[in-house]
Amino acid sequence: MTVRRGLPTAVNGSVCRSMSVPVIGQAGQVNSPCDRTERPVSAVTAATRADLAARSVVPSYGRAVWGIPGTHLAVRALPVPPPVDLSWNYWWQAHHLDAIVDAGWRHWDGTPAGHAAARAYLRLGRELLRGIWLRNGGRWTNAFFDDMGWLVLAAGRVTELGQVVGAPPVVEAERAVRRIGARLIEAQDDVLGGGVYWTVQRDRKNVPATAPAAIHAARSGDVDRARDLVDWIYRERFDETAGLALDTVYVDGRRDDTVYTYNQGTLLGALLAVGGPAEMAAAEALIAAVNRRWCAEEDSAPRVVTAHGDGDGGLFTGILIRYLGVAARESLLSSQARRLASAMVLDTAQAWWQGGRWDEDVQDARGRRRTAVVFSRDPMTPAEVDLPVGSVCELTPQLQAWMALEAAAAIVNDQEAAAAVVDGEEARDQQTPSRRCPSSR
Repeated sequence: MTVRRGLPTAVNGSVCRSMSVPVIGQAGQVNSPCDRTERPVSAVTAATRADLAARSVVPSYGRAVWGIPGTHLAVRALPVPPPVDLSWNYWWQAHHLDAIVDAGWRHWDGTPAGHAAARAYLRLGRELLRGIWLRNGGRWTNAFFDDMGWLVLAAGRVTELGQVVGAPPVVEAERAVRRIGARLIEAQDDVLGGGVYWTVQRDRKNVPATAPAAIHAARSGDVDRARDLVDWIYRERFDETAGLALDTVYVDGRRDDTVYTYNQGTLLGALLAVGGPAEMAAAEALIAAVNRRWCAEEDSAPRVVTAHGDGDGGLFTGILIRYLGVAARESLLSSQARRLASAMVLDTAQAWWQGGRWDEDVQDARGRRRTAVVFSRDPMTPAEVDLPVGSVCELTPQLQAWMALEAAAAIVNDQEAAAAVVDGEEARDQQTPSRRCPSSR
């Protein structure tokens, strides 16, 4: 197996063209994995990194379901587990779908090339929804309300992307949202004072199920229900001393007070989705608490968020990074909170990028050899150490690093766009000084 450190300098190279995900736009220069280039990076560089992550994960792990054309699903690991392994990770696919939508939004820039790429990712999202439905036995729902919450959020974003790019309705996304949305409402009752059950057994309620349900409710326009769910988390599953969400409360009174990164992410997402002044204040406090708990104590150190291995835990930090990325772009938050959220996203994404290794001989889910970036399970440990050549590479850490790079690309793009607006306003002011209000000096 041939392994080379360093990525090609341009996205449009022959290696990249061999991948089945769209290659769009001018790439410029991109730093290699394991380089020591520090922030800030340009929007072009950040987008190129996210693009290479997408075109490593999707074609490496993705394949049709049972060979059926027009479907897509990501395998659990590479090398692909033997056929006797029938493991099925519904909720991993939901986050795969979310990342595909991220890539579509990244390309959507108003240009014909960007429009074509965004529509290509939309088609891929539709294929993944079909794959999930088929692999799940012709159903959108399963026994876990948190799993369903992840999928309804991603499916709703597919619909939104489709509307923006002017595509025909994605009926699979609409059906998933309608069916799962109804189930999430059914999963909420007054037992334990509110909240959403974790499973259909209805023996416990927790933040992993309640917070995504709150985000969906807010996105669907039911802000009152979303606020009720958030309030329940703060009453029943919140540590006031640490400023962080806890996990589970059982109907019989038992409690699991474990503090997970992903619960902070979804609670943050719910606060931002509700969007009132009280929620914005709570979001700022939560961002600060996350920084205290999972980042280095030294203020001058990079704000790299701790990760949690592979398996289900391989997505926990990625989920937190997703909603920190939303916070970093939320104008209703203070500039200090936005800067802190931005630093955690950008520094964590940078660490994952620096620790990546370029593998020219990856055997993908269809048995083909291809070139891909391999990311480590821990952003502070290089992949050459954490996942050396020959290692089993599960989907979740690779997907998580991709999620972080997409979030970073969105932040940097917004920052450059805002700076361009300011520069333009200053140039106009210099040309027409009489329009400047004296009090603004």
